Amino acid sequence: MKKVKEGSLLFGLIALLTVVVIVAIVGIIAMRPEKILIQGEAEAAEYRVSGKVPGRIEAYFFEEGETVKKGDTLVAIYSPEVEAKKAQAVAAREMAEAVNQKAKNGARSEQVQGAYELYQKAKAGEEIYRKSYERVQRLYDKGVVSAQKRDEVEAQYKAAEATVKAARSQYQMALAGAREEDKAAAEAQVAKVDGILQEVAAAEAEKYLLSPCDGEVSELFPKVGELVGQGSPVMSIVDLTDVWFTFSVREDMLSRFPLGSVIQVTIPALGDNVKYSLSVTHVKAMGTYATWRSTKQNGGYDVRTFDVKCRPTMTIPNLRPGMTALVAE
Repeated sequence: MKKVKEGSLLFGLIALLTVVVIVAIVGIIAMRPEKILIQGEAEAAEYRVSGKVPGRIEAYFFEEGETVKKGDTLVAIYSPEVEAKKAQAVAAREMAEAVNQKAKNGARSEQVQGAYELYQKAKAGEEIYRKSYERVQRLYDKGVVSAQKRDEVEAQYKAAEATVKAARSQYQMALAGAREEDKAAAEAQVAKVDGILQEVAAAEAEKYLLSPCDGEVSELFPKVGELVGQGSPVMSIVDLTDVWFTFSVREDMLSRFPLGSVIQVTIPALGDNVKYSLSVTHVKAMGTYATWRSTKQNGGYDVRTFDVKCRPTMTIPNLRPGMTALVAE
């Protein structure tokens, strides 16, 4: 009977010790700090393709996910405003060129001939009035005609002389053509219209949008037939050769990311067992919205969050923007 009681007591003591050990182990595990994972995200250079002229999307030459080369024609925009401005500029150019040519060529041959004939006619009239004046003057000197008669004939002769001078000037102007100022003004008008044509040509070129880089079409914004305004984005191109990772790192863990250092990360989407090397290239404090506020109950302090940018030291195959990267504590 006594042996049975001693055995029960021993069994109870062993059970109690076992429970104490299990509770201690669980407590140690529970109080051990968890492994801290710093999570980042892959990003890539993205270009928004937009045009300078408003219009409608006429056609896309590439779809989402397709690869493009720098200079490839991506989209065509139909702009009736550009077509109308071009027609106006062409008509204005033709008119300005005609005026300029007229100024260069001078008066037509018919106009020159007409001016010459008027000049000759005026000279003939002057000759008649000159002879009449000389005849009347001789008669006046002899006292045959009155002074009034002589004065009338003299006035007619002087008027004939003035007519000859005017006709000669008109003839000389017809021979010389337009004035130098008129020629310069006509040439300036042509140059002005040429400038408008260059502007229209530049606008026409903007109807076809080109790829700014080698990359992949990530998104198309408007649909074919929809209106787009000046400067509105039409397509997005991602340059997969210009990739980096961004991490939001708490200030008290920033010492693990000195500028220029190399860190090791895993990318779950590419396999958890593979590690990749990243070089820390940029560290910048984030806004106050990302600050960890202390409760001030245990002597703590506010901890800011920093934006850390890292670039792969080597090309990572199959890496896509948006993939997660993990840095283990």
